[in-house]
Amino acid sequence: MIKDALAEAEDRMKGAITALNNDLTAVRTGRASPALIERLEIQYYGTPTPLQQLASISAPEPRLLTIKPFDPASLKDIERAILASDLGLTPNNDGKIIRLGIPALTEERRKQLTKVVHHRLEDARIAARNIRRSTLDDLREFEKEKMVSEDDLERGETELQKLTDRYVERIAEIGARKEAEIMEI
Repeated sequence: MIKDALAEAEDRMKGAITALNNDLTAVRTGRASPALIERLEIQYYGTPTPLQQLASISAPEPRLLTIKPFDPASLKDIERAILASDLGLTPNNDGKIIRLGIPALTEERRKQLTKVVHHRLEDARIAARNIRRSTLDDLREFEKEKMVSEDDLERGETELQKLTDRYVERIAEIGARKEAEIMEI
C-alpha cells in the first residue's frame, strides 16, 4: 500500500523533471538549437500548430537555424510567429527557407534568461512539494482507515521525504547545468 503510493509519487516527480527539461530546452543559450523553436505556435489556417509539425528545422552552423516549411504557403505565417515571439530573433526569408541567425547573448540578456530559469526551477520544486503533500495526505488517510500501522506511516513519511529531497536536488543540478550553459560565452 505505502510502496504503491511512493512509486506513484516517484512517477509523478519524474514527470515534473521531464516537464522541466522540456521547458528549459526552449530557453535560449548562445548556441543554435532546433528545440528553441520547435514548439513555437504558428497560426496555420486559423489553427495553432507547433512549428515542428509544419517544417523541418536544422542547425547547419553553431549560430544559425534553418526552417524549411513542408508547405511553402506557410512561410509568411511562420515568419510572423517568429517575429511575434519573445525570442528576439529576426527571420531572413529567401522564398523557400527561413534562416534565423542566433546573435551572441549580451550580459544583460544572460541575466534575464537566468532569472527565467530560476523561475522555472522554482515551479518544478513547487510541483515536487505538491506531489509530496498529496502523497502524504494519502498515507495519512491509509493510517486513519487502519490500512497501515502508525509505524508504517512513519517509515512511509521518511521515505517520501527522502524521495522529495532527491528530486529537489536533481532539479537544482539541472538548473546549475542550464545556468552554466547560458553564462558560457
